[in-house]
Amino acid sequence: MEHFRIVIIGGGPIGIACGLEAQKRGLSYVILEKGPIVNSLFNYPINMQFFSSSEKLEIDGIPFISKEAKPKRNEALEYYRRIVTSNALNIRLFEKVQSVEKSEDKFSILSSKQKYTADKVIVATGFYDLPNPLGVPGEDLPKVSHYYKDPHFFASQKLAIIGASNSAIDAALECYRKGAEVSLIIRGPEVGQRVKYWVRPDIINRIEEGSIKAYYNSTVKEIKNSEISIATSGGEMTIENDFVLALTGYMPNFEFLRQLGIELSDDEKLLPQYDPETMETNIAGLYLAGVICGGMETHKWFIENSRVHAQMIMDSILKNQATTSNIS
Repeated sequence: MEHFRIVIIGGGPIGIACGLEAQKRGLSYVILEKGPIVNSLFNYPINMQFFSSSEKLEIDGIPFISKEAKPKRNEALEYYRRIVTSNALNIRLFEKVQSVEKSEDKFSILSSKQKYTADKVIVATGFYDLPNPLGVPGEDLPKVSHYYKDPHFFASQKLAIIGASNSAIDAALECYRKGAEVSLIIRGPEVGQRVKYWVRPDIINRIEEGSIKAYYNSTVKEIKNSEISIATSGGEMTIENDFVLALTGYMPNFEFLRQLGIELSDDEKLLPQYDPETMETNIAGLYLAGVICGGMETHKWFIENSRVHAQMIMDSILKNQATTSNIS
């Protein structure tokens, strides 16, 4: 069993930032990541382009150089990978944390490979692992996916995309341009206002010219092998269909947070309890970092505005350490 001053759960950009900050301050640490380096970014669509510019995705002041002002997925993967390797960060990959328990002032962390103990724990797991379910018959059919990777797969197919945010709109445009017959099923009256400003006019034009069919104020009622039923403002209808991309957003692993003892708000936002000055939760010594802090408000925290969490947490840990030393 290994002991570390800090165990960081999650090897995304913010988990990496926490590791860098711990390393700079001479605190022993380990980052536990259930997949590859920046697992969530790795699972983004192959051609995905960030809304943020490269300098806003930088961590620890390390320059992020990209071909365009707004980098693409492959550039981000290279950037964060190089940070990990060039700084020799202590990161354990493909090692999923299964449980965290606290006894007195120590945490016991059980992973898929071994057991650790730590004085402090930082949870920086993001929210890309659990898709928001549709809750309709047929959602579990093989033709349905909550993740989109490559448009080539859908060439010459009748593709229904559910959603109106960036992921859905990017997929609709890419798949249409690779020869898919795309139908967009949108719950609201228009394409989402948060869609990237250089993409929104493109999708609106494609819809207006009839290249992409959009069903506004509509929801899916049932998915079958060769068709889907949708409820529209004009009544229920059925459209022919080969594949469905249900890109309706994702959520944090709230069950894991509850198992840790972190209190969540009792409204639909399910905001985890933490001190905004230190990022420490209602469990002493247990911290949150990154987008997971937003609960169901998944548009609240991004890399660019949560990268400061690493410094805030290390400041708190060292302050507590100094206070304890003075008392003793």
